[in-house]
Amino acid sequence: MSKRDYYEILGVAKGADDDTLKKAYRKLAMQYHPDRNKDDKTAEAKFKELNEAYEVLKDKEKRAAYDRFGHAAFDPSMGGGGGGAGAGAYGFGGGRGAGGFSDIFEEVFGDFMGGAAGRGRRATAGVDGADIRYDLAITLEQAFQGYNAKIKVSTLKGCGTCAGSGAEKGTGVKSCTVCQGSGMIRTRQGFFTLERTCYQCNGAGQTIEKPCKTCRGQGRVSTDKNLTVSVPAGIEDGSRIRLSGEGESGLRGGATGDLYVFVMVKPHPVFTREGATLHCEVPIPMATATLGGEIEVPTIEGGRAKVSIPEGTQTGKPFRLKGKGMSVLRRSTRGDLYLHAKVETPVKLTKRQKELMEEFAKISAKEANSPECDSFLKKIKSFWESLKEST
Repeated sequence: MSKRDYYEILGVAKGADDDTLKKAYRKLAMQYHPDRNKDDKTAEAKFKELNEAYEVLKDKEKRAAYDRFGHAAFDPSMGGGGGGAGAGAYGFGGGRGAGGFSDIFEEVFGDFMGGAAGRGRRATAGVDGADIRYDLAITLEQAFQGYNAKIKVSTLKGCGTCAGSGAEKGTGVKSCTVCQGSGMIRTRQGFFTLERTCYQCNGAGQTIEKPCKTCRGQGRVSTDKNLTVSVPAGIEDGSRIRLSGEGESGLRGGATGDLYVFVMVKPHPVFTREGATLHCEVPIPMATATLGGEIEVPTIEGGRAKVSIPEGTQTGKPFRLKGKGMSVLRRSTRGDLYLHAKVETPVKLTKRQKELMEEFAKISAKEANSPECDSFLKKIKSFWESLKEST
């Protein structure tokens, strides 16, 4: 049976770039991975076919040979098995191509499989511990002042009984008899070398003679850790604080991971934040806005500030209080506080208040006390007149 075209297998055009190839391979490999299709025997064959196609097309030299000669470029009967222009010249039997599709997985799925930690499973060297995420919610006041947060995190630490080895005292580890200590099982299919993690030692290359009873051979135990996180003044919502070495302990001497604290600043009932600037909407009585006066407003540090309201203040007018905003991260300066006037219309008037308002309305009809209303009425009048002219 003739082989299918590699581009057809991946579902991409012949001129597809590297990023398009990788995305197509990733999508199909996820779809046909044997672990996800245990009851489908055809999935494994499709999975191998995908890896074969991607192994060739991801390499510029192999791809050039394939584009020119097709599958014949790697056919041993056409000289591909020797040292000429066939497979050996493009690293198929060794060199760059020797890794098989474990290298493809490392390249395409490295971000999802732990990057360097995932690669560490292929050797007998230690495996680095995983990083930990902790979400910390603080108030706006704590973000302004700075804050020492007490937190508790669940993590894995090295077993004290076996010193992280996973073996009982007096016993040790031995080289895995299945993978001969490499951590990987390699099989050849034609010109391809296929690799997978050893099922016996899970990639460690070693097996434990007698597992530690405390950690059951894992070398690590679960524990809760109490820590203090120093949150700097001026920190913003969504910021990340890294605590080096406070993550999970590594295996077999691997490095300890880090703890990443993600800070969420809670909404404030009075202030809204925009970087180092604070905003506050302040209701002002109609009489004060009309005649002018003085109001008292809160500040983020817990103090009070007096603000003079000029006569005829309108809704939306901003008042700037310099240096009364948020702290600026790692600096001694502060942002500004902007107050936004919101003139309030009085409600539930008494009989006498209504009489005064009616009297005021009669007098105002003869005076130009409402310039915005007068301007709006002129615009409406002009609009209506233009409609009449058009008809």
